[in-house]
Amino acid sequence: MTMSLSSVIKEIVHGAPGVEALAFDEAQQLYAAMLDGGVPELELGAILAALQMKSEGLEELLGFYQSLIDRLYQLHPPFEGVRTVILPSYHGTYQQPNLLPLLALWLRKLGVPVLMHGSLEGGGRVASAYVLRELGFMPCASLAQAQQLLQKEKFAFVPTAVLSPGLANLLGLRNRLGIMNSAHTLAALIDPFGGESLRVVGGNSPGMLNMMSDFMLATDATGLLLHNADGEPVVDPARRPRLEFFFQGKRQTLFEEEMGPLRALTNLPPRCDAQSTAVWTQQVVDGELPLPLPLVNQLACCLYGAGMADDLIQAKAIVALETGSLSTV
Repeated sequence: MTMSLSSVIKEIVHGAPGVEALAFDEAQQLYAAMLDGGVPELELGAILAALQMKSEGLEELLGFYQSLIDRLYQLHPPFEGVRTVILPSYHGTYQQPNLLPLLALWLRKLGVPVLMHGSLEGGGRVASAYVLRELGFMPCASLAQAQQLLQKEKFAFVPTAVLSPGLANLLGLRNRLGIMNSAHTLAALIDPFGGESLRVVGGNSPGMLNMMSDFMLATDATGLLLHNADGEPVVDPARRPRLEFFFQGKRQTLFEEEMGPLRALTNLPPRCDAQSTAVWTQQVVDGELPLPLPLVNQLACCLYGAGMADDLIQAKAIVALETGSLSTV
């Protein structure tokens, strides 16, 4: 790359938290070199650590994302008239059962195609890949396999390396550096369908949620934004977070955050391990156990955002009927 890496590191280090240290073009050029393996290890570690300490500004994030999109392998929307729901899974869960596969399989049951992408390892946490493997769903080895499964089965789980080898390499540095980096933020925003999808995006803090919101508005993305449950973009079954829908540069609150005491959860898996979660997930999908109400709410939001219902009211009615829920309010 033509820019001086030492100058870039100084710029980032001296930037105030949440404020752009790099302009869009600079950020795009820098991250392109990072994705292409053009930054030496020492400088790469320094850049990632500095960005994590400062946090990216919007222009930086947009520049990083553009470089990623330029290198992201593409998939074709499997069906006309309905958006594929994209579920990123990069953190796994530790204190709660991982309910992201449950959301995916219920959407599939309702006829909505779902692409889940993410890590194959949990790093001590329960990754979605572990739960899916227990349920008989193996990760795709190629884009062609993912495309075929989306068309025939309406569900595919794709490791990050299949969509973006460069991004997967940056994500893999977490173990060496001991910290997450900007690649984890970008991974949550991946869209290999060129905008013809519904991205379900989560954040673990108010600052992260605000940044994701600004990104969605700035890029006219179609997406559902919520506070993560123990790391994954699925609602907390004990208390529903705010659910916001983004479409054509506008934001709409579909459900407000629940207030009051936490729900008494008696119908969740007895343990949070992958096998127990998978057994329970299959029972819920088969209708043998009830779907937690916050999941019913998120399911309705996804149905509406995917274009399977004309409005949220219709989506609520469909989900209430199909899940046997008495209320989705």
